[in-house]
Amino acid sequence: MRDNQYIGPAPVPLETYTERVHAQSLVGQTISDEALRRALEPLVLNESLLTQLGPAINSGKTIFLFGNVGNGKTTIAELIGANLPGAIWIPYAIDAGGHIIRLFDARHHRPITEQTTAVRSGALRYLPSESEKYDQRWVLIRRPVIVVGGELTLKNLNLIFDPVTRFYEAPYQLKANGGLFLVDDLGRQRIRPQTLLNRWIVPLEKRVDHLTLAGGQRVDVPFDVLLIFATNLKPTDLVDEAYLRRIRYKIYVPDPTWDEYREIFKREAERHHIAYSEEAMEYLINEYYLKPQRPPRGAHPRDIVEGLVHLARFRNTPPQMTRETIDLACMPYFLKKDRED
Repeated sequence: MRDNQYIGPAPVPLETYTERVHAQSLVGQTISDEALRRALEPLVLNESLLTQLGPAINSGKTIFLFGNVGNGKTTIAELIGANLPGAIWIPYAIDAGGHIIRLFDARHHRPITEQTTAVRSGALRYLPSESEKYDQRWVLIRRPVIVVGGELTLKNLNLIFDPVTRFYEAPYQLKANGGLFLVDDLGRQRIRPQTLLNRWIVPLEKRVDHLTLAGGQRVDVPFDVLLIFATNLKPTDLVDEAYLRRIRYKIYVPDPTWDEYREIFKREAERHHIAYSEEAMEYLINEYYLKPQRPPRGAHPRDIVEGLVHLARFRNTPPQMTRETIDLACMPYFLKKDRED
């Protein structure tokens, strides 16, 4: 107990874990055009964006999603992650040269309790042997989706040693192996984006990540994640051209067209049982977008419809889409300075 206070399923040797990661790799998995459209069906996206996303996901390479705030970059990445094909086996803990690294994290890993169903449905690319089915060191999970934002620091990307229990907690990217790792709001972290991105140069090129133990020894672990950076800043403002070349897919998420804006609004209105009014929509577009020269954002319809719902709840009346209610929902939503501008 003085040396290590880890209690749980026996750790799996790092070499064994590495073999399993390669056997269950996302590389080689394919998401079809039909599957991608089905996954992103909750969103209203243009054809060009869908055509770019498909090859990028299937490549298994890093994706840079950029565009104005409120256009669905985070939601796109999360929906992609939630629909990655297959399931994977991960160990509860890893033994790296006598050092224990706890890998399983109930906050990020969703166990699949019925292994037989997973095998029959084709969810498993790697089929376990008879002995492995009963090996309690491993747990069958859905491909993980881990999202980090402004709280991310370089410390979070290395092994975290607990001096009391004397074992390590796996960093985010290690927990994301076999799944998706989304770095949201890139450029909003407390460290320079160049410093953060430089941390990924070796893993992106070698598919191996170098982690450091408390004593200074280096541990090489597999890096098999679909890494997505999302930002509302210009990529050229974050890193130079040399680094951008390392990011194979740079995909712009545009503002919605007016037809797309209408479709999003109609879906949100229907979800809240509000009768859609084209007359009120024309008024909304003219007064709150065209006159103040405000560009539309994909999140605006959802927020304005919610404003209609909140107003109706206050008045104890059914929510309605009229000029009056549009005004009352939009005036506190858009900043006064924006309205004046």
